[in-house]
Amino acid sequence: MSDINDVNENELEEEEGNYITLTDDDGNDVPFEFLANVEYEGKDYAVLLPFEAENDEEEEQLVILEVITDEESESVEFLSVEDDEVLEAVFAEFLKLLDEEEEAEEQ
Repeated sequence: MSDINDVNENELEEEEGNYITLTDDDGNDVPFEFLANVEYEGKDYAVLLPFEAENDEEEEQLVILEVITDEESESVEFLSVEDDEVLEAVFAEFLKLLDEEEEAEEQ
């Protein structure tokens, strides 16, 4: 999925169970659970879990997409991240966020 169609910015709120549907290059609607928004080197990235993965017993794979926001129209575009180093760094930031949330819940 290199270029995913527009989604309203309000759909990116970090709420438990927040699902969004994106359209892939072939015109197929793909539902995702929005897990987190991660900022890395001045760019925003969405960490998503394919909805089908929740129902499968296969290992779940996260999807990390760069988020491009058009401030004027309030539309959002998701782009694939091709750089493995960036993917690993964003994933590491996501894990830090999870750790921080767990620590906050324990207090």
